This record gives sequence, structure tokens and C-alpha cells, in this order.
Amino acid sequence: MSNKEFGNGEKIYDLLVLGGGPAGMNAALYAKRGDIDVAIIDTSTLGGQPVNYLEIENYLGFASIEGWELAEKFEHHIDKFNIPKFMMEEIQEIDLVSDIKTIKTLKGEYKARTVIVATGASAAKLGIKGELEHIGKGVSYCAVCDGAFYKDKTVAVVGGGNAAVEEACYLTKFAKKVYIIHRRDELRADKIVQERAFKNEKIEFVFDTIPLEINSNSEGCVGTIKVQNVKTKEIKDICTEGVFPYIGFTPNVQGFSGQMIQDEKGFIKVDETMRTSTMGVFAVGDVRVTPLRQVITAVADGAIAGVSAVKYVEELKTAAVGA
Repeated sequence: MSNKEFGNGEKIYDLLVLGGGPAGMNAALYAKRGDIDVAIIDTSTLGGQPVNYLEIENYLGFASIEGWELAEKFEHHIDKFNIPKFMMEEIQEIDLVSDIKTIKTLKGEYKARTVIVATGASAAKLGIKGELEHIGKGVSYCAVCDGAFYKDKTVAVVGGGNAAVEEACYLTKFAKKVYIIHRRDELRADKIVQERAFKNEKIEFVFDTIPLEINSNSEGCVGTIKVQNVKTKEIKDICTEGVFPYIGFTPNVQGFSGQMIQDEKGFIKVDETMRTSTMGVFAVGDVRVTPLRQVITAVADGAIAGVSAVKYVEELKTAAVGA
């Protein structure tokens, strides 16, 4: 099959990788090494979630590395293979069901025989009154991005996992006090991360507590967060100038949700080869159903999907020759 098999001469890629985070970049790398025609499309710049991490300490080979630096190393690696990258594309329509997959953006229309979905996930919202109204006015989902704005101020982090506790520790570099509000009576973060937080005198833990409402100060920015103890049912206000929710993630499936089997939260179900229920479509990284969402697992997913996509394309070409 030629890449110009249609009469109008439009290019048909063997593979389009939708998403330029660690999973997407490694999928493209492995696919390119398999000698198929591949390109990456992303609504943002390359890098994905790691760009927002101050420090990564659990990626094999690096005792500690800043997120942006690791992402930069990934990009330099794939650039050696001259993989086309279509960044900052505003996507209008996605068709993953047809034999030839189509991704339409404001800049053009891209077609491929197979697609690897690597769109990742976004920070989940608290879903409480005052949250959306205060985004950019004290509510933030990225401590690395906005932490410096809270120098000598008080902030609250909601959550008890690695992301919440690590970001709370980071915020103590700027804030004079950081509350960690968690609905359980103990943290879910790794023990080494917990120990670091417990030793930090700027951090105060508020266990068995859920947020109810975020309220404004006289300037229209965050002034307090109303919380409730789940055991005693006591309700109180915590004075804070910033709220950082870290309660998990929701999959970025806008534009193609429903075109393959997903779980109740929208995460895509795959088999051991990263194949989805839709023929010719694979899913990797944070967007898929997985027990662990880490940079290293995303990269591993990408390797598996890249190899799987190469085999799929080769099967298509063999079938076409024999037809």
C-alpha cells in the first residue's frame, strides 16, 4: 500500500500518535524503529504531565531529575529519527472507527491506518461550590506552575497520594504554611514521600476531612475553604489563599469517547498489546485503564503499543498484497 493510495493523492500515514507525552513519544519512537510512517499530533507542546513536575525521583537511571529536563531528553531522542510533530493543533473531529482513521484540526486533516491514543489525563476537579469560579484566583492544579505566587502565604492541598504530598512539600518552598486535607485517616503516598512531609514543620495535616466549598476574600480571590470532618460531621472554615486539588485524574477522551470500550470513569480498556476494542486503535499511558500511572509505566506502554502497531500495519500490507 502506498501512502498515496487514494485518488486525490492525500497522504495516509501508517500510524498517527495522538498525544506527545512520554507514552506517545516512546510509541512513535518504537514505531519509527519498526520502519513505518508515523507522526505525532498534540493539542499542546511535547512533554505531557512531567513538564509540570518539579522533580522526578523514581525514573530508572536518574536518582533525581526535573520533569521538564526528562521531557526534553525524550524529545531530543525522537528528533534523531525525524518524526513529524504537529503541535498546538486544535482538534475539531476524530474518527477512529473507520478503516482509515481521521483527525481533523483547524490546520488540516490527518489520516492513518492505525492510531495510538496517548492523550493522558487531567487533574480531577473537586466538584464543589466556588472551585471553578476561583480558577486563576487561588485555585490551581499545578504547584510547579503557580507555587511562586504564594510566597509567605497559606495554601491548602487536597488529597493524600504521591502527587498531593509531593506538591505540598514543594509549596513549602514558598508558602509559610501548607495544609494537607485528606478524606482518610492516613496518607496513600509512598512511605518515603510521607516521611518527608511529616518532617516538614510547615505542613499541617487535616485528616478524615472533605472540602465542601471555596469562598472568596474581599478581593474576589480564595479566602477560605469550608471543610467537614467525615467522622464527627463538624464543619469549619480554614483560612487559605490558595487551594491545590490533587485527588486523581480524568481521562482526556474529548472528541472520541464512545468509539471504543471504556470503564465507568472513561478510561480506555486495552489488552496486553495495548489494543482497544476498535480495530487499528491502541491506547497507552494515563488515558487507559491501568493500576499505576507513572512516567515509567507510560513509557513502557508506548513501547508495547509501538511494536503492536508495526505488526498491525505489516499484517494490513500483507493482506493487501495477497488480495
